Amino acid sequence: MVKIILCGALGRMGRAVASAAETKGGEYKIVYGIDINSSPEKTASCGFPVVSCINDITSEGDEVIVDFSNHEMCRTLCDFSVKYNLPLIICSTGMTGDEIAYINETSEKTAVFRSGNMSLGINVLCELVKRAAESLGESFDIEIVESHHRMKLDAPSGTALMLADAARAGRGEDMEYIYDRHDRRAKRPQNEIGISSVRGGSIVGEHEVIFAGSHELVKLTHQADSREVFAEGALFAASFMKGKPKGLYSMSDVISSAL
Repeated sequence: MVKIILCGALGRMGRAVASAAETKGGEYKIVYGIDINSSPEKTASCGFPVVSCINDITSEGDEVIVDFSNHEMCRTLCDFSVKYNLPLIICSTGMTGDEIAYINETSEKTAVFRSGNMSLGINVLCELVKRAAESLGESFDIEIVESHHRMKLDAPSGTALMLADAARAGRGEDMEYIYDRHDRRAKRPQNEIGISSVRGGSIVGEHEVIFAGSHELVKLTHQADSREVFAEGALFAASFMKGKPKGLYSMSDVISSAL
């Protein structure tokens, strides 16, 4: 059994993870939920205790932390995971450079997993984007369009940046990420990747990578129809991370382990 400390337990993704865990026949157990909005009224139907701060609990030393809260919590979660030597799975996005550096430092002391998207399909898409960028070369311009629900806080999405990083790695050169062109009056240079964000309604998540050549267009797309795909990915990662030695892990490691 994989015991999980679930951060952001009362949010959309936290509830999706808890619901997915219930369907696994005892393979997973949420032993604690962490949420700053915890209250007796909100947690009555959870089926597990929920507290407002992870430091309010004492670990038994055999849990896995799964975080779908907010990037501002990362330092607290990193410190807790080091204190009890627990694997930490960071699924939240919008990290600052300093926060990413702190996560990397933490991975030198305990096992840390970080991904901008927990969907297995998206991570396969990243590999396809990398190969396409490498094969098509600089004669194809690269544009990324991502769409999410109106409540999403960060833009561009962490997934869009993952895809941009994959394209840059495939192209093998320093590419500039452009998020806004409204004040530019110039031809498009070859070394840029345009990233556009759409926010509206209840869109779960859609990503499209466009390779635009002189006389042809290649599009790679992914559409998430339910948050269940991210919840399933998080549980898959939790199983993978249980008992792992210190180090920094990603969904690529999870996928490779399943092949």
